[in-house]
Formats: sequence, structure tokens, C-alpha cells
Amino acid sequence: MRTVVVGGSSGLGLEIARNRAKLGDSVVVTSRSADRAAEVSAELGDGSSGVVLELADPETIAPAFADVDRVDNLVLTAIDRDQNTLETYDPVAAIRLATIKLVAYTEVVHALRPKLHDESAIVIFGGRAKDRPYPGSTTVSTVNGGVVGMVNSLVTELKPIRVNALHPGIIGDSPYWASKPAATDAALARTPTGRLASMADIVGAVDFLLGNRGVNGVQLDVDNGWLLL
Repeated sequence: MRTVVVGGSSGLGLEIARNRAKLGDSVVVTSRSADRAAEVSAELGDGSSGVVLELADPETIAPAFADVDRVDNLVLTAIDRDQNTLETYDPVAAIRLATIKLVAYTEVVHALRPKLHDESAIVIFGGRAKDRPYPGSTTVSTVNGGVVGMVNSLVTELKPIRVNALHPGIIGDSPYWASKPAATDAALARTPTGRLASMADIVGAVDFLLGNRGVNGVQLDVDNGWLLL
């Protein structure tokens, strides 16, 4: 099996890439940095490779994937964040984030379409900010909501290829959230299970969405129910 993880050189994407390599997949990871792409692909072992990819420049995406052939699994997890309120709205930052999360994600699928097959599966990362906005999430909440429409459209255009979305909440042990105890404590206080979702939970959810042939067009929230309180 070959799995392409866009954004697989750090954070959640790296954990997903490591897991797929342990399962025996040959893994293609992308990174903005050639050195980082090479470092991670070497860690993942024989059969894995790295691709230098700048999602903010969608016209470069198809050439970047020119040497990738058959794709069994595609996971789109790369993301930038901004702090963009309506009062202090920065359209340049908003355009960059919308380009990365919506235009470039779609272009990745477009570029790899000839390399996918009927049994391929795609997982696209959104996020719970689509349902629980926070100060500064104007663009983040908007693009994560856009992932819902993207998945619905891709399911119809790519059939019978399965396409699902995964929407993490606050991931307590991720590199991004581990350094923000105020935010994680607040989320924990309204999480019914008394624990935040972990990176291992996200990895397991990706495996489920990739592997379960009866799941298609699903918007899967992984947050231990924190939106309910």
C-alpha cells in the first residue's frame, strides 16, 4: 500500500505517517523543506519518500507529485493558522489560509486523481472550530466549514473512491496544544470523559476512515464530546 500524507513531516501528520509505515505502507510525506522531507522519509524507512510541497502556491502542486505513481491512501492534514478577527481583519492572511486549506487541498486531489484507483481512500482534515468559533478564528472556522462542502463534492465526483473528513478538537498532547495550558484546561473542563483527545486517538481515527469500506462522506469529530458541555 502507498499512503501519501500531505503535511506528514510534523505534528499530527508525522504521527500518521509513522503509523502507516509501521503498518507496512510505503509512505510519501510532504514538507515545505527539502531537508525535512528527506529526514522524515529516511526515518520512515525503505520504500518511503519525501516531496517538497508549498500549498500556498497551488500551481506547483502537480509538478511536485510527478514522480508519485499509484496512490492507495491520501491524507490531507497540512495546515497554517492565523489569528484573524473581523475587527482587525487581514485579507492577505485570510487568502493564504483559504488557499492552503481549500484550493490547494482540492488541487492535490486533482493532481493525484490519475494515480488513485477504485479502492483508494482519502481523509481530509478540518477542525472543530467550524462548530465552536473562538476569538481570532474567523478564517479558521470558515475554511474548516468549507471542508464539509469539499468532501461532499469530492464524494460525488470521485465515486467509487471514498472521501471522509476528520475534525479534531483540542488534542492535549499535540506539539501545538501542549504549550497552551490555559486553552487545554478550559477544554478539559467541558469534556465529558474527563480527558482530551490524544494524537493516538487521531491516528486511530485515520486508520478507521481509510480502512472501513462502508464509511464514505462522513464528517468525523474526534474530541471526546467536548462540544456537548
